[in-house]
Amino acid sequence: MDKITEIVGLVIYASLAAIALWGLYHVVMIWSRVGQKRFRTEEEQDEFLEALEQPLASGHFAEAEELLDGDRRAVCQLGLLAISNRDMGYAKVQKLVGERFQRDVLNDLEYRLSWVNTVIKSAPMVGLLGTVIGMMGAFGKLATAENVKADQLANDIMVALITTASGLSIAIPLVLCVTMVNARIQAMEDLSGTGLMRILDALKPHLEKRKGLPRAAS
Repeated sequence: MDKITEIVGLVIYASLAAIALWGLYHVVMIWSRVGQKRFRTEEEQDEFLEALEQPLASGHFAEAEELLDGDRRAVCQLGLLAISNRDMGYAKVQKLVGERFQRDVLNDLEYRLSWVNTVIKSAPMVGLLGTVIGMMGAFGKLATAENVKADQLANDIMVALITTASGLSIAIPLVLCVTMVNARIQAMEDLSGTGLMRILDALKPHLEKRKGLPRAAS
């Protein structure tokens, strides 16, 4: 029984380590992804948009596309999408940009956040499983032996306590990480939303003109 408890304990330790690494991996990926998709500060975004609004206002779309092309930030990618589809009209371009932001940026972040939340829930449960197994081993010794010394129960009790503590030690920091990550995502959404509205406002006169053009006679 001691050998079985020891093996099961090692499996649970390894499982908890893998769960912790998986959760940490997704937190790092989310943090990095948000950093790639946003401007570092509102001032930096304003400076960039001021340079972009000049060619947009004058209808020099090739110059505007050159400024946006190759930039991985969400505002730049979606601004390029809006310019490329300017023949669709303002309402359709606005809808297209919103849907693409949700699909290409937010859905990926939500997917990774769901994994972090799964880790937060599963780590204490795996730790509790180790607790139950450790206590089963301890009570099994008490039931099958007349005189049981404390040191004979120590290994089982240690497994029970360490796995519980490990599960909580994984979940609690990740809860704090999720809070910080959500705040970072919200800041990115707000900043990106402001930037996209400025681009669409600069494009709006041209989009409305395109929409109002009469159809060519067939």
